[in-house]
Amino acid sequence: MTIRLHDTLTRALEPFTPRDPNRVGMYVCGPTVYDLAHVGNARPVVVFDVLFRLLRHRYGADSVVYARNVTDVDDKINAAARENGEPIRALTDRTLAQFHADMDALGALRPTYEPRATDHIDGMIAIIERLIRAGNAYEAEGHVLFGVPSFAEYGQLSRRNRDDMIAGARIDVAPYKRDPADFVLWKPSPADMPGWDSPWGRGRPGWHIECSAMSERTLGPTFDIHGGGIDLIFPHHENEIAQSVCANGGARTETHFARHWVHNGFVMVKGEKMSKSLGNFWTVRQLLDDGIPGEAIRLALLKTHYRQPLDLTDERIAEARADLDRFYGALRRSPAEGEGVIDGAFVAALEDDLNTPAAIDLHMKRQLGLVNEGQAGASAGLVAMGALLGLLQQSPEAWLKGSAAADGDGDGEIDRLVEARVAARKARDFAEADRIRKLLADRGIVLEDTAQGTLWRRAG
Repeated sequence: MTIRLHDTLTRALEPFTPRDPNRVGMYVCGPTVYDLAHVGNARPVVVFDVLFRLLRHRYGADSVVYARNVTDVDDKINAAARENGEPIRALTDRTLAQFHADMDALGALRPTYEPRATDHIDGMIAIIERLIRAGNAYEAEGHVLFGVPSFAEYGQLSRRNRDDMIAGARIDVAPYKRDPADFVLWKPSPADMPGWDSPWGRGRPGWHIECSAMSERTLGPTFDIHGGGIDLIFPHHENEIAQSVCANGGARTETHFARHWVHNGFVMVKGEKMSKSLGNFWTVRQLLDDGIPGEAIRLALLKTHYRQPLDLTDERIAEARADLDRFYGALRRSPAEGEGVIDGAFVAALEDDLNTPAAIDLHMKRQLGLVNEGQAGASAGLVAMGALLGLLQQSPEAWLKGSAAADGDGDGEIDRLVEARVAARKARDFAEADRIRKLLADRGIVLEDTAQGTLWRRAG
């Protein structure tokens, strides 16, 4: 089956055919590193990690190039550094390290390239110079702006009319603009702001030019998939298309810039988009510190189709933890051996616009039934299916026993109590066995009496 993806540009499911199957290129807008990532920031990381894994499965790990940028020059970063009283580079380095730790906890693979904006200022300046030469950009009072009327196809991605684009764009009302919709490519920097020398004086880049330069440097002027959250369609991705296409030849065709545009939906909180500006967010770090495993957060994100809004609740996370308990419990009873064969229907669900809910709730749970029935090879198949989703990659014991309980009980102490209960049952001292079971239950330990003996796990 051919991979099909919903293309934001055409508003339709489109078959995915890479320009070069030996070098499949995907670019995804990454973090602006001034604060901890919230769950809404994590959703595109998880979504495009699954697409990355699927492309590697289809075309080979060495044939897929995934670039995800880091924005480390931005007015929010400047403001946060001033508020914290720390150098900008110290803030961005620390925040990027925190981002990596949190996304690692969610099981996300690192991208092939992770360019930082401040390492690509020369590429941004070069693109701006090309745009000026082509008549698509102009200098005005130390700024360089893209002239939106110079690109007739502007607005095709977002399908906004001109009035909506002007109202919705992140623009400063400035007398030097030739058109209200024109957007900044380069702006002056005062002495107390980050800045770089340029043909237009000391300054710093606008938001949109960063991604055009970094995608071109890592993937070339044309690549296969551009991804990101739905909130980036306008103005960010609309502006990326305009400046990248105009810097590389003019009219947009499939041979210019990104061939497919893929966007994930919002994470919601009580019907509103989760965002730092609204203050209605949970950081990934908060959830991890509250004892919620990263794998449970990941599964909770994947149980809703990536294009749909997702209202992440305590109940959804609890449901994901319970599902993982069942998967890992079955793998504990029937350990995986050898390389698993992935069910074709499972892969077909992922190839159908990343239908992760169907892949999980239909095909993985069907495979779970085969594991519980003792079918040969079923456990290895389940683990292999999980790998395509970034799930079930730790040992069952590690998942089920988890971290040490808050009261200080370690695995050794729990094992001693379990052995004491086994001994009491053998001695037919059922009152003592029940006492130990209750003692363990009060400490969050669940016992399972199986043919392999008494097993234990920490309750979710």
